[in-house]
Amino acid sequence: MNIPENLKYSNDHEWLRKEGEEAYIGITDFAQNELGDIVFVEVETIDETLEKNEVFGTVEAVKTVSDLLLPVGGTILELNEKLEDEPELINKDPYNNGWIIKIKVTDPAEIDELLDAGAYKKLIES
Repeated sequence: MNIPENLKYSNDHEWLRKEGEEAYIGITDFAQNELGDIVFVEVETIDETLEKNEVFGTVEAVKTVSDLLLPVGGTILELNEKLEDEPELINKDPYNNGWIIKIKVTDPAEIDELLDAGAYKKLIES
């Protein structure tokens, strides 16, 4: 199971990579493995400001649809356009080419409340 040390994680299996006032968000290697083959990603919240833990979109796998929850509050700036034609990038490369959205973080202090790699590893092993 790949759990990069440089990311933060939510209890709902989203990851966050902070870059200045912005952050990239996707689902973890564990989450994509649990979902199976991802066939569609829908995000209709571009340009909206959402609170922490609000649904920002959905990811559809062969057997299920799962809500995507925002790990911190922010304004949705961008959807990874590559996912429109290649949603399977989330399965192949969840932490790099498979990122889902980019946001402008509302309250950077919320990032500190997320799990580090060690705490996330404990969560998925329990």
